[in-house]
Amino acid sequence: MTESHRSGMTPATFTAGNTGVWRIDSIRPISGESLGDAQRLDVRAGIVSAPDAAWSLRGSAGHVRYVERAEKTALDPISPWLGRAEASFGALIPIRKSDAWWALPQDERRAIFEARSRHIQDSLPYLPRVARRLYHARELGEPFDFLTWFEFAPEHAAAFDELLALLRSREEWQFVEREVELRLSR
Repeated sequence: MTESHRSGMTPATFTAGNTGVWRIDSIRPISGESLGDAQRLDVRAGIVSAPDAAWSLRGSAGHVRYVERAEKTALDPISPWLGRAEASFGALIPIRKSDAWWALPQDERRAIFEARSRHIQDSLPYLPRVARRLYHARELGEPFDFLTWFEFAPEHAAAFDELLALLRSREEWQFVEREVELRLSR
C-alpha cells in the first residue's frame, strides 16, 4: 500500500528482514530498547506495508524545519546526493526524544539544537564525505521521532564515527531517550 504525498515530501519505509540492498552489519542500542535482529535492510519509497518484515520504520523527508536561510545556503552546495556508488557504507539511526524536548517551544528547541549544541555548524566539515537525510516519523505515530540516514565511502568511516561522537556529546543529546545505531554495507 503506497500513500500519496505532497510535493517536496519524500516518504520512505525502512524494512528489515532477509532481503534488501543493505547488509546489516550491526544493530546496537545506544539508549533504550534495541530493534530486533535482521540480516538485510531495504529502503522503499513511500509508506508501504511490510507484513513479512522483522520490523519496519516509516518516515518522511521534506522541507527543512530547524535550518535558517544562512545555514541552508551553506549546506546546499556541499550536501552530496544519496546513492553515490562509492558510498557503500551506511547507517540508520532512529532517535526518539523525550517529552521534555517536545514540551519546549520551537525557539527553545532551536536554541538548544544550534545556538548551544551547534548541530549544523559543527557538522559542516563532514560534508560532502557523509551524505545524510532526516526522516520525520513522530507525526506518523512511529516509535521514533526521527530516522537519520547516512551514506559514506569506507575511507570516511572514521570521519562518520567522529561526527557521531561529536553530536552525542552535546546538550541536544540529553533529550534523547531512545537511540539505535544500525551499521550497514552493500
